[in-house]
Amino acid sequence: MHLIIMGAPGSGKGTCANLLKSEFAIPHISTGDMFRKAISEGTELGKLAQSLIDKGNFVPDEVTNELVKQRLSEEDCKNGFLLDGYPRNIEQAKVFTEILKELNIKLDAVINLDIDESEIISRIVNRRMCSKCGAGYNIITQKPKVDGVCDECGGALYTRADDNEETVKIRLTVYNEQTKPLVEYYEAFDKLLNINSNQSIEKVVEDIVKAVEDKCSQ
Repeated sequence: MHLIIMGAPGSGKGTCANLLKSEFAIPHISTGDMFRKAISEGTELGKLAQSLIDKGNFVPDEVTNELVKQRLSEEDCKNGFLLDGYPRNIEQAKVFTEILKELNIKLDAVINLDIDESEIISRIVNRRMCSKCGAGYNIITQKPKVDGVCDECGGALYTRADDNEETVKIRLTVYNEQTKPLVEYYEAFDKLLNINSNQSIEKVVEDIVKAVEDKCSQ
């Protein structure tokens, strides 16, 4: 099963993906993880990406595209994958279509988490992260048992510097301009599954599983 999951910042992609990888028994692949792996292993692409990042530059599409191609060629992807954070724009999507052809992979579905912007802002500004294990909480919808303390490891919870309304609105503007056009792009290929993400994560995952299974059975 070969899937993409997309959605605005705060839509629940990461949380859903962590649950779906077990549900479908496929690896969750994020561009962030790919870059970190390539950099830690000292591959040529990893060295190039690191040099660009060190200079404060964005990693160009051609480097990201090649990294994705290499990652999807690895053994653990032979039975499928759940791709998160790629493609981010129409140009990447067009190249990705060619990558899939080259690797003889059929994309089964693109999961789009549809959510109100007011809900996104509420989720992100109320988000808290554990300083030790990285577990995530929300002081409105997913409170820790003890205020300011992680349920998992007892670490102190903190608010990320960019988890504020002003930064969220900037990120949403970038998403709407660059990534949201992918909704129409994949809709034209009859690959899109719109999922209501204005719900509990459990219900969102339940809806995704049903929609994907229905799509793959057609």
